[in-house]
Amino acid sequence: MQKFVLITAAALGALSVIIGAFGAHALQATLESQGRIDTFETAVKYQFYHTLALLLIGLLMFRVQDKLLDYSALSMMGGILIFSGSLYILCLSGIRWLGAVTPLGGLLFIVGWVLLLIAVAKSNF
Repeated sequence: MQKFVLITAAALGALSVIIGAFGAHALQATLESQGRIDTFETAVKYQFYHTLALLLIGLLMFRVQDKLLDYSALSMMGGILIFSGSLYILCLSGIRWLGAVTPLGGLLFIVGWVLLLIAVAKSNF
């Protein structure tokens, strides 16, 4: 699981930069016309922040052997997919009901952070 988490973090980190650059350059006119620049930037920021958290979890797995870290990582991945993914689709398609899905991704982020907290709190280092 640890290798999967670290590889996923690396891929999502690269994807964060690619998507951010694409939004800032190729999609800027589209995002401006739809009034969605802030929404797109929020999606990229949250993806990148939680990718860094995922990297931290993967590195922490070297020291802490706890299934909670696996679940924390999966929650972060799910949060990125649902939170940032729904915002990207909203920005590009204009499908407004996707805004109702976004908080589920936020909830997964919270769950991931809480599981990380519990795993570290109960560890012996």
